[in-house]
Amino acid sequence: MDAVEALRAGKTILLPTDTVYGLAARADEAGAAAVYELKGRDARQPTALVAATVLDLLRAIPELELPAELFPGPYTLVVANPARRFPWLAGQTPEKIGIRVPHLTGEARRAVEAVGVVLATSANEPGEPAAASLDEVPMRIRRAVAAEIDAGRLPGTASTVVDLTGAEPAIVREGAIPAAEALSTISAWRSRSKPSLG
Repeated sequence: MDAVEALRAGKTILLPTDTVYGLAARADEAGAAAVYELKGRDARQPTALVAATVLDLLRAIPELELPAELFPGPYTLVVANPARRFPWLAGQTPEKIGIRVPHLTGEARRAVEAVGVVLATSANEPGEPAAASLDEVPMRIRRAVAAEIDAGRLPGTASTVVDLTGAEPAIVREGAIPAAEALSTISAWRSRSKPSLG
């Protein structure tokens, strides 16, 4: 089955990002249930909302304020979710949501754009290393998905996760971007986006 067709039908796919291979589905409640069950992921764990473009992300969560310097790129940002959108992705913190706009190309970009946004988590066993190639995805997962997109070997280091909901940005997971670089970029964006007092 084609990846676009699979996503539109509410099925799971293997999606190459700019970091690792992900297990993805439409970002609705049924898609989340399918991904969590297939991966064996605890429902209390949050999962990121992924878009191919910032515009698509803003269509899904219009109230977002985003550092343009980080997207597209290997970041996952935890941001405030005052409208509590996509609560099935938020785990135990519906007031927050993880968002991601990776560099997607070719069939991967086409598939995500076709449905607007998807939910995605790394296509590995919980606690095991992320998959840098389709061959590294557990066979039980590969057999269960409706489609897979092969983009060859990826960098293999997961995205850097930064929580922006506190007074200061906090690194949740250091990944493809070093923590110091991520914090410096976000701090510069926050300084520029503050309203002038003059």
